[in-house]
Amino acid sequence: MTTPVQARPTEGAGRRALWLAFASMALTLMLPLAGIMMSLVALVASIRAVRALRSAVRSTAPAVVGIVMSSLVLLISLGVTATQFYFSDELNAYAECGKGAGTVTAQNECTEHLERAMEKKMPFIRPGELQFPFAP
Repeated sequence: MTTPVQARPTEGAGRRALWLAFASMALTLMLPLAGIMMSLVALVASIRAVRALRSAVRSTAPAVVGIVMSSLVLLISLGVTATQFYFSDELNAYAECGKGAGTVTAQNECTEHLERAMEKKMPFIRPGELQFPFAP
């Protein structure tokens, strides 16, 4: 006689999907490239949770929120990663300049160099129009 196969419990599937979406958001804020991977995992888990919850006739609300959240986080992390790759040379030059800047004036010059370099790569912004919130 064989033992019956028990189905995976679906009670926590929606919450797990939602927690994975939250984790992908937190990871995106720290490491956007890793946030892409985590948000894909969260998206797959959320879709699987919706299917499992529908078959068990339970509320799919947490899993649907997980789908929406992980999709948004995926778009944000893709955008941030693309921006980092696009401006990688300028950001590296800014980091090197900041290492040697020992005074506030030197740090301000590094910030201005970063602004000018980024303006050159963005043709839709007129020179002198780009202002960072941390700039004096």
